[in-house]
Amino acid sequence: MTRRYVRLAATLGAAGVLAGSTVAQAAAAEEGRGNHARHVLLVSVDGLHESDLARFVAAHPQSALARLVRGGVEYTHASTTDPSDSFPGMVAQLTGGGPGTTGVYYDDTYNAELLPAGTTDCRNAKPGVEVDLTEDLDRNKDSIDAGQGLPGLPGSILKMTGNPQTLIDPAKLPVDPQTCKPVYPHSYLQVNTVFEVARQAGLRTAWSDKHAAYDILNGPSGEGIQDLFTPEVNSSATGYKGDWTKDNQATEQYDSYKVQAVLNEIDGYDHSRAQRVGTPAVFGLNFQSVSTAQKLNSSDGLQGGYVAKGVPGPLVEKNLEYVDRQVGALTAELRKQHLDGSTTVILSAKHGQSPTDPAALNRIDDGPLLDGLNAAWKAAHPGAGNLVAHAVDDDGVLLWLNDRSEEATGFAKSYLLAQNGNGVDINGKPRPFTHSGIEKVYAGDEAADHFGVDPGDARVPDVFGVAQYGVVYTGGSKIAEHGGAHPDDLNVPLVVSGAGTPGGVRQDEAVETKQIAPTILKLLGLKPHDLDAVREEHTKVLPVR
Repeated sequence: MTRRYVRLAATLGAAGVLAGSTVAQAAAAEEGRGNHARHVLLVSVDGLHESDLARFVAAHPQSALARLVRGGVEYTHASTTDPSDSFPGMVAQLTGGGPGTTGVYYDDTYNAELLPAGTTDCRNAKPGVEVDLTEDLDRNKDSIDAGQGLPGLPGSILKMTGNPQTLIDPAKLPVDPQTCKPVYPHSYLQVNTVFEVARQAGLRTAWSDKHAAYDILNGPSGEGIQDLFTPEVNSSATGYKGDWTKDNQATEQYDSYKVQAVLNEIDGYDHSRAQRVGTPAVFGLNFQSVSTAQKLNSSDGLQGGYVAKGVPGPLVEKNLEYVDRQVGALTAELRKQHLDGSTTVILSAKHGQSPTDPAALNRIDDGPLLDGLNAAWKAAHPGAGNLVAHAVDDDGVLLWLNDRSEEATGFAKSYLLAQNGNGVDINGKPRPFTHSGIEKVYAGDEAADHFGVDPGDARVPDVFGVAQYGVVYTGGSKIAEHGGAHPDDLNVPLVVSGAGTPGGVRQDEAVETKQIAPTILKLLGLKPHDLDAVREEHTKVLPVR
């Protein structure tokens, strides 16, 4: 373990300003921290890498992000979950567990035991169903309010309910064979959450994210989050073409709604500012705009992605500045409400994005690969149906098979590793690929062992492929994705700053974002071992001193 302490005085400018306060104010805030925080504000920035944060802070030493880093502990070797998707990544931060423990491998997966949506004859129905935790669950996925029916959208979106479970269409949910009832996202989670532990201690909770399906963060009780604000990011964006992620300016507008919700909560109101309820003990939000800037080839007249290995292009740089301003607004509001001395801010990301080297990009259409696999299986097994029951391929490969036997999983692995062809590079030109663009494949029992579950587990992928660096599975124009297991996917920022932490600490020991969950409880004076996943995985509190 290597810790490098930065003297507090070294972070002060010539005018003696730190985090927008005078030296005396900073000292007073430090004095008021005590042993525990009263509030923890968690900020997640999709796609953000530790290298992005370090580069930005170095170039903008007076920025809000730089002040956040100087005011706490920066973990320079933090890793998110593998697969590095939004759902396992966010769930890990708020449960303390990885996919094998939480049962959440991706936002769109398959379960071999649950029954198809709409099943009523549960005794005779055939098990096996897609578990979709995306916008597809909304009552109306084309509306930013997910089908609530608010007038005056999108300007009225802050009036959206804080109970998005009511906006999920139960007819779209998988069915539990034992109860013959729909399985809501919160019921699908196998462990409890930070929000549930906080509520049991009588503390207030709130969160803001991108789909109603983030009901999953309520935990198995379904009641962990008292105020859950989830405007639909993949709905039709008023005034733009496509949804809120197809134009980066639209994504910033979308993110700003969530920022306003959190500002209202800092001021002691619910997200809509309709009721005074007190500032939550655990609350926060997720940003989408950096991720959009990384994926889009261009937007708003600016080049997207990275211009060289690890060097953000103008659109990504613009969005780093946008996030910095929003973080600055949040921390300024904490100071205004005299909560800065009793609040810890945690900054991280659900996932990174790959590749950050544009020269490495190889876009491969996975459709022909999956069609070929199914055709080869049926040719070798006359009368058989498709081998692949469900697939999710972003910059990794997750396959669930209709036949889960050793023969079938071995067949899929061998087929994929034997395929060669051409993808498309950053300039739209053909680029050769080998082994279906895969570096390593875990199949059958290997996949179960990789995720730490028993062979035959109903949720685990039958085939898990680690993509070669630069490979993105798409037939479209995106230039980056997440879900894989390369450093660009996994190495995310992690900063714990404010109440209950020392200032100016750089922590170079390898840590994981799942350690955020027990750390939140520890900061609030609660028991980390009240989390199921912490007990199961022996997840440690982050070293903050």
